[in-house]
Amino acid sequence: MPNARCPMPILNSKMKILNKIIEIETQLGINIHNITPQIEAMISSSEIKNGQVLVFSRHTTTALAINENESRLLQDVKVFLQKLAPESDKYLHNDLHLRENIPPDEPRNAHSHLMAMMLSSSEVIPIVDGKLALGTYQSVLFFELDGARKRTVFCQISGINY
Repeated sequence: MPNARCPMPILNSKMKILNKIIEIETQLGINIHNITPQIEAMISSSEIKNGQVLVFSRHTTTALAINENESRLLQDVKVFLQKLAPESDKYLHNDLHLRENIPPDEPRNAHSHLMAMMLSSSEVIPIVDGKLALGTYQSVLFFELDGARKRTVFCQISGINY
């Protein structure tokens, strides 16, 4: 008999795993992109009804967060991050002449790396009845902290179709 502590296992189910990429063109500086619609579209076309999606940022100067996609809050977040790691501060990472094998166009972006470390590089979101199990005001947000570049977010959708 299943209960909350030990639910009955799903027998004879076939786990499905799909790997997808979201591509994002970013601007200079801090910009925040709501990638929830792209993730929802992937789940919808996957036929997975129950499982989870892993969302992973593939860059050291980008990040992910689940939060409210409200323009004034997003401005507050940008100001907060800039206070944590001001671009104008002195950083050892930016002493390019002291680093080996650095291309001449390498950006001075230590502040972007530090901001990224204050956020997360991945999020895992449950899928229930074919939908993201996000709260009312939650969105999956991609943070560009350096830009402007072509960026990719790796998504791995796993689960079953019932």
